[in-house]
Amino acid sequence: MQAANAIRSGWQLQEAKARFSELVKRAREQGPQHVTVRGAPAVVVISEEEFARLTSPRPSIVDHILKGPPWPDDVVEAINARSRDVGRDVAF
Repeated sequence: MQAANAIRSGWQLQEAKARFSELVKRAREQGPQHVTVRGAPAVVVISEEEFARLTSPRPSIVDHILKGPPWPDDVVEAINARSRDVGRDVAF
């Protein structure tokens, strides 16, 4: 049974409470650990590293584009040459 526990990531609440140190160790070493209450999914225990990765601010698409290589002049000229017309009013 010990070998089966090595790859398992699902815990019943009673077992998670009784073996909390092992739950934390597995979350750090093997990834997210799922805990159920009365057979229904309740929470997921993850490592601090994983939590930081999931909650860190991510750059916007604008930031991504601006940090990239400069655009070729012909592309910039095509963008700047596009129509500035915003459309027309339509009565409904």
